Amino acid sequence: MTATGGEAALFWVLAPLMVLASLGLLVARKAVHAAICVMFVMVCLAILYVAQEAPFLGVVQVVVYTGAVMMLFLFVLMLVGIDAADSLTETIRGQRWIGVLLGVGLAVVLLGVISRAAFPPAVGLAEANSVTNPVALARLMFSEYVLAMEVVGVLLVTAALAGLVLTHRRRLSSRPTQRALAAAKVAALPEGKTITPLPAPGVYAQNNAMDTPALGPDGRPLEHSVPRVLRIRGQQRSATAVLAAEETLVGRELAEAGLLTAEADPPGTSPGTSPGTSPGTSPGTSTGLDSDGPATDEEGR
Repeated sequence: MTATGGEAALFWVLAPLMVLASLGLLVARKAVHAAICVMFVMVCLAILYVAQEAPFLGVVQVVVYTGAVMMLFLFVLMLVGIDAADSLTETIRGQRWIGVLLGVGLAVVLLGVISRAAFPPAVGLAEANSVTNPVALARLMFSEYVLAMEVVGVLLVTAALAGLVLTHRRRLSSRPTQRALAAAKVAALPEGKTITPLPAPGVYAQNNAMDTPALGPDGRPLEHSVPRVLRIRGQQRSATAVLAAEETLVGRELAEAGLLTAEADPPGTSPGTSPGTSPGTSPGTSTGLDSDGPATDEEGR
């Protein structure tokens, strides 16, 4: 069985990148960078699986390992903290040498297994996938390699439990009770602290923006109700600035409403007059003319 030209080109493109990513896993100083290198290698493996007509294995590689397992690793890194330094103090005397000996023994066993391994002749992809790729893979996993699958499952569960244990932090002091918290709030009253929580920005105010301080029961603005970041940046607005902006907005709306009223007057009338009146007079006033003729001052008297 020989590979086609496309398969060979794909392999020689991805293989060097996978080797570089593997070396990056060893030399990376930040744990997040090492995890990204592992994800890159896993995605490349999935591409090679699909190229070798094993689509089910490629999909599982992306969904399970790249999607779930690596997300678990990143989640553990975020919980533990990427800046956390390992403790070099030996709690058990001699454990470092024991670990070195166990590592050397494992390397010797792996070399012995690799040297004695014998692979059967290739049967070809057509015969291997005669019952479809998922069915053939399931027969191998749950017949010949069932013990290996169980060991991998135990390792994954152990890794998850280890992540939970590493995220546990011991409390350095006793947990304060509700009575102690209330006494501490009352004792801080002379320092200007409040017993009740401060209202959110804009509460009891005429504006609900985050940069507008809330108003207390006495009508005074509470500066601490504005987020600290906005106060440091100088982006906090005072109550007078908010009122001035609202007065300007109201005046503009009234002016626009006046223009709309003038435009809505019917034709034949001038702005500011109602139908049936002449310019310069208001509704409900007489013009001094009636049916009998012009009125005089003497008649009016």
